[in-house]
Amino acid sequence: MRLTHRSCWRGVKRCAEVTLPVLLLASCATQETTASTITSTASLARAVAAPKPAATAITPQQSELKNLFALQDRLYDVAAPLLVNNAILCRNNARNLLGFTAKTKFSYTAELIEAATALGLTDQLQVTGVLTGGGAAKVGLQRGDLLVAIQDKPVPIGADAERQTALMLGPLVNSRSSIKITIARNGGNQTLDVPLTRACAFGIELGNTDNVISYADGRRVLISAGMIKFVRSDDELAYVIAKEMAHNTLTHPARQRLTATLSGVIDNLIRLRPDAAPLSGAAGVKPYPKQLDASADQLSLYMVARAGYKVDDASAFWQSLANQYPANVLNGYTAIHPATTYRIAAIEQTVSAILAKQTSGSTVLP
Repeated sequence: MRLTHRSCWRGVKRCAEVTLPVLLLASCATQETTASTITSTASLARAVAAPKPAATAITPQQSELKNLFALQDRLYDVAAPLLVNNAILCRNNARNLLGFTAKTKFSYTAELIEAATALGLTDQLQVTGVLTGGGAAKVGLQRGDLLVAIQDKPVPIGADAERQTALMLGPLVNSRSSIKITIARNGGNQTLDVPLTRACAFGIELGNTDNVISYADGRRVLISAGMIKFVRSDDELAYVIAKEMAHNTLTHPARQRLTATLSGVIDNLIRLRPDAAPLSGAAGVKPYPKQLDASADQLSLYMVARAGYKVDDASAFWQSLANQYPANVLNGYTAIHPATTYRIAAIEQTVSAILAKQTSGSTVLP
């Protein structure tokens, strides 16, 4: 989940109008949600990690933030290679993006601003994560750097800094291959020419529920805290993230006429404290037909392989998930993806094809 800017961009403008193309892993949410990054629909950031805490007693609010950061770190770390290495498979959803995340203390709800301050954030945008191998990392941007200027224009500070900076950066990524960013570090300023990175522009969200579930609404992917705790490896988490990326790429939410419903579900689950009522049922989400679901499985496995993860155990993972959380578990993964037997057959066929390509040295593409 993501603690969003208090004025959040919903209710002011639609998220797509103000999101920032700096990052690749998080999108705009509603007022009560977790820390928003200044991203286009996603952030190339490898992880959103809190600055080092002061050497004082940890408050409950600080502990809550640190726990959220830990889950986000895991999610973002696994998602980044999937986004960066699959622009060719994301069709019309690939964009040129920068490779870092940045926040202020105002990126958090009122109850957590004090905790964010204690963790080192101020009213100035501070880099909180840099993607290894991305454009920002290649030119030496570091976690903790303060954003001073973009193309020689001062970066806004204060409660509205994220939204205003998003508006500054939006037009630049469409007309440039790199963006000049001035940062403050160790008491002095440095100017870096940050090249843009081509990547899948899907928002990656953390859902604040222990339900073992994931969703895609066409522009975002949500993985629940329960799902992150369920998976046993980065490979398994990559299967889940890539599956939802594939649903988005193949426009399945729109074809199912579920875009608005799924967007509402995601908006709820990224809140700090979601409305629990929809979590006891299906939340209006219809099960995927087996053909659509299997096609997403097939595309997702190519995404997984291209990102450097192992595909060998995919069928065993999905079968285990279906066994532990069968279709009669409402608001669980299998309830929305019930055709396990049909899917497993398609998965095993695709895994065999991918392994053959890897063995022969062929390009790993569907």
